[in-house]
Parts: sequence; structure tokens; C-alpha cells
Amino acid sequence: MNEHWIWLCSRRGLGPVRQRKLLEQFGAAEAVYAAAPDELRREGLNSALVEALRDHNLGPAREILRVCAEKGIRVLTRADPDYPASLAAVPDAPLVLYLRGKLPDLEQHACIALVGSRSADKRGLHIAYRLGWQIAGCGGVTVTGLARGIDTAAAWGALNQGGPVIGVLGCGADVVYPRENRDLYARVAEQGCLLTEYPPGTAPNGNNFPVRNRIISALSDGVTVVQAAEQSGALITARWAADQGRDVFAVPGPPESDLSQGCNQLLREGAILVQCGWDILCEYEYRYPGTVWEYHGRPPALSKPRPGPEAAAEAAPLKEAGPEAAAPPQTAPGAPPEKRRPAALDALPSLDPIQQTVVEALQEGPLQLDALISKTDLPPAQVLPQLTLLQMKRLIACRPGKVYELV
Repeated sequence: MNEHWIWLCSRRGLGPVRQRKLLEQFGAAEAVYAAAPDELRREGLNSALVEALRDHNLGPAREILRVCAEKGIRVLTRADPDYPASLAAVPDAPLVLYLRGKLPDLEQHACIALVGSRSADKRGLHIAYRLGWQIAGCGGVTVTGLARGIDTAAAWGALNQGGPVIGVLGCGADVVYPRENRDLYARVAEQGCLLTEYPPGTAPNGNNFPVRNRIISALSDGVTVVQAAEQSGALITARWAADQGRDVFAVPGPPESDLSQGCNQLLREGAILVQCGWDILCEYEYRYPGTVWEYHGRPPALSKPRPGPEAAAEAAPLKEAGPEAAAPPQTAPGAPPEKRRPAALDALPSLDPIQQTVVEALQEGPLQLDALISKTDLPPAQVLPQLTLLQMKRLIACRPGKVYELV
């Protein structure tokens, strides 16, 4: 039961790696709960840890489950089939996750972390917003810590393009931090999810944020540092990414700027240089066929920060990047704004018969994958390879939800 998983995670002095080893040895959280002291000592646990595991009070765990049910927070354990496989693969993955919203399909979509300085300048905020917008436009999922600055701007960019965002928190899923991000939290939970290893009610703590960065990188195919000083916390995420075998990307900056020193150092160490979202997503085009496509569109320009006290001035660019300034596009991400004849129709005579059938099926408008296959009246095994070839020819595009359309 989930209460035993939560109980195990709450044992003082027992970290994720040791918790995982106990699970592997005993087979289940309930078995660890029922283990005798001698069995625990044979696993190399000292007296303090044995005493912590002999405390069989499930009351606090049951209270956490009650609060989760009341607040619509889902509990994911390592035994849950929806627990992210990419995160489960790292040795120090948390045994329990708390989730608000819906976790995107991480096995079918490229996930890109966008991280950077909390005290980003105007240039950094604009770049982060644009990258979030373009990653969503290319079919990617944006992962961010939802901190003030780069994280917030990147999240708004992806959300306003209509894409999903995973916000990884250093506090409970019911705690908004920073406070001005209340609207952002609501949008992330609506279009993606808020994810944390900390139970509801956990206040933000400085020690939690470097630790949560391992989750950001583990969920992601690649981590992009947009703007970071030499000692920035974003570099911790980049180090986690390198240790976990993830790609590291960085946006170059002016040599004279302190906020560029971290990114420029990463580039010297071999990070991939980034100037637009496609610079990132092109690395995963063949790993995720059908859900990653080329897109270079730019979002509407951000307004100038509103005048006011220092705190308000700091938050203003982020609020202006919010829903009141740029509503999600009415067309699918990456679609051209004006009506024009699709290139696929001009290329129709040169296509093979199955490709012609696919294009003709899409002439009347976009179709979800199952509906498209049904309309062609062909076996999926014949249609799916041709969809990939048509995308490579840039004659069709796949939008979120596996919706195909002519381009």
C-alpha cells in the first residue's frame, strides 16, 4: 500500500539509495515495514537506522494520503506503471512522487529542461521565453523548476505556445513558490503537471532545490542552460545531466556579462551551442519519429517591464509573459499563420501510391492518427512508415496528440 512507501521515505537518515537497496532486498515496502531488527542489521544498518525502521506509526503517512486525496494530488510510487522510466533508472530516484495535473507521455516525446539564473536580465528572459515557445512548437515537453527568472519565462513561453510543461518543485505540490507564480502553477497543472518528491505542505527550503535538480535532469533528454553566473545553481542541474548521461546545451552570452560566465564555461567543456529551439530538438528528431518536427517561429515581443517597486519590477516581465499577454495560439503549434496551398498537393504526382492516399486523406483538414489510418483504409504497418517519410520530406507535420496535417 502507498502508506508503507510514504512511511519508508520518511525514515530519518535513510536516503533514496539505501531505501532502494532495502526494497530490492526485501521485495516490497510492506516487507521492509515488517522486517525484524536482526534482518535489518544484516543489511548493514546502524542502530539509529534500525530504530527509525522499528517505528511502525503509519499515522503521518495516512494523513499525507488524506491531504493528497483532498487536494487532488496523485501519489506515484516506484511500483506504479506511470512512474517515469527515465527517472526510475537513476540510482537516487525518489521512491515516491506527488503529482498535480497529468504527466505527459515521456516515452513518446522529447523532454528538454530549460534552467538558468533567478536574477536573469531582460535578454535572458526573452531568450528563455522564446526557447520555451519554440520547444513546444517543435513538439517537445519543457521541464523546469518554476523558479523566478529563467525558469518562469521558459515555462510561460511553452504554455503560451500550447505545449506541456513539467514543473519540478523543491516544496509540496500545494505550495506556490515564489508567490507571484500562482497563475503559472495553475497553468502548468492544467497543461502538464507539477511534480515533487516532497509531501503536501512542505515549505520551500534552500537545501531542497539542489536535490530536486537531479529529477529535472533525469526526466529530460537534454538540459539547456539559458543564462547562468559562474556559481549558478543551474550548473548543478547541468552536472547532474552529465552524470546521468543526458545532453547538455548552453546559450552563449557576452564575455563581459557575469550572467554569461556559467554558460560560456559549459560551452568550453563541450556543451552544445543553442541559438533556437530547433538547435535542441533536432538532436532527437530520429529518436522520436512523428512527434518532433522543425519549427523556427518566434513569439510576439514581450512588453517592457512595468514601473514600480523592486519586487514588482522583477516580477513584471514574467507576468507580462503570462496568459493575459499572449493567449495560446488558435492553430496547432508551428502552423503557418496565413492560408496557403500545402506543398504536399503540388508534390502529389511524384509520391508513391500509399503516400498519395495519406495526403488525399488530409486534404480536408488535420486528422488524429487513428482517424487517419481508418480513412486511408490501409493497414497501420503500411501507413506509419510513410508518415515518417512524408515528415522527412516536410510535406506533413505531426502536432501534439498525434494529429497530422499538410504543411
